Amino acid sequence: MNKTILFDLDGTLIDSTDAILNSFQGAFKALGLTSKNNEEIKNLIGYPLEQMFRMLYPDKVNLSKEFVLTYREIYTQIYLEQTTLLPKAKEALELGSEIADLGIVTTKGGKFTPILLDYLGVKKFFKTLITLEDVTNPKPSSEPIILALKRLNKTQENAYMIGDTILDIQAAISANITPLALTCGYGNENELKSRSMVFLNAYEAVNYIARLN
Repeated sequence: MNKTILFDLDGTLIDSTDAILNSFQGAFKALGLTSKNNEEIKNLIGYPLEQMFRMLYPDKVNLSKEFVLTYREIYTQIYLEQTTLLPKAKEALELGSEIADLGIVTTKGGKFTPILLDYLGVKKFFKTLITLEDVTNPKPSSEPIILALKRLNKTQENAYMIGDTILDIQAAISANITPLALTCGYGNENELKSRSMVFLNAYEAVNYIARLN
């Protein structure tokens, strides 16, 4: 297949909001920290966990690694039951797999990603999974996209990155592939529109790609 479609995960294909927020708030409580507003947390989804914590608690950076460990202990217990596919996500992957090689490029940890995709019944659609541990520099760096293309033995030609945050869009532009933004996730719509074409969900974005020559 001459096309390549790379997908972000959280807010693009899956709704993991409850699992993420409950794990954050549980970790804050376990560490004796004042809880943060859920909207503050949601606005940072897409960044690596440790970076999110440092942005939320710039005066508590010494606790960042302990936070990540605590978060993951909680997340492990709840993430499967508290995560669902977003509307039309499976249809997007079914259509996408007919016209392109598909991959995941996420800042989610490598331990959870394949298990979650398998649980949701969509792991079979992907030929590569790039997670946080696979790279030195996560999105918005181009590194994870370049690695995904390398593992797929594909070039930037006819390659697309579908994501819901400005980090996905910046990474795609840096990697010299076409970004397609979604409004079904955590990103700011106006910010996304300033850098990319915007679609309601993953299916609409894939359908657009399918109609291209």
